Amino acid sequence: MAPHAIWGGPDGRRLAWLKACLFVLSLLPFARLLGFAALDRLGANPVEFITRNSGDWTLYFLCLTLAVTPLRKLLTWNWLIKLRRMLGLFMFFYGAVHFMTFLWFDHFFDVGEMLADVVKRPFITVGFVAFLLLVPLAVTSSNRMVKFLGGKNWRRLHQLIYVIAPLAILHFWWMKAGKHDFFQPIMFGLTIALLLALRIYWRVGADRGKAVAQ
Repeated sequence: MAPHAIWGGPDGRRLAWLKACLFVLSLLPFARLLGFAALDRLGANPVEFITRNSGDWTLYFLCLTLAVTPLRKLLTWNWLIKLRRMLGLFMFFYGAVHFMTFLWFDHFFDVGEMLADVVKRPFITVGFVAFLLLVPLAVTSSNRMVKFLGGKNWRRLHQLIYVIAPLAILHFWWMKAGKHDFFQPIMFGLTIALLLALRIYWRVGADRGKAVAQ
């Protein structure tokens, strides 16, 4: 029996509750950071703790965002697409926390010093570029912006995720390379590579189908 025959998906009210629960759950890692800060439980190096934690959650939400399309296709749960925007925005949110920790606590809003660090340290350069590329995706996430740009242009812009994801993994890999700790980068890299490969496979298949139909 097909998955959609088992559960046809939530109605409007249940979907609203699902979104509300997802929103609260997505905020829990940030609430945990705030709680640890209030209780002075961020360890001997609070800046490093916040930086690593927010960076990890940025990657978690990147994986979740990329997983929506494969899960929707494999399970035929089309309603999952309604959760993708929120997941993508939380990816940007934790990326912004990650970046602000670097700018605020590491450099105390000294933009010149920050840019010098970006140029000097390759893993920071790559992470900085990935974050900058995330900004237009977050800014254009609303329905109004989709209408303003047009569906085709909007989709073309959001294909930047195929650039952002490898840059994020490279940033994480180079950051961990100093400690020769590659387990997490490999796990994240394999997960994201699989999710991107599935998306590309289906996109190429769809394009071929259109070409044949024409």
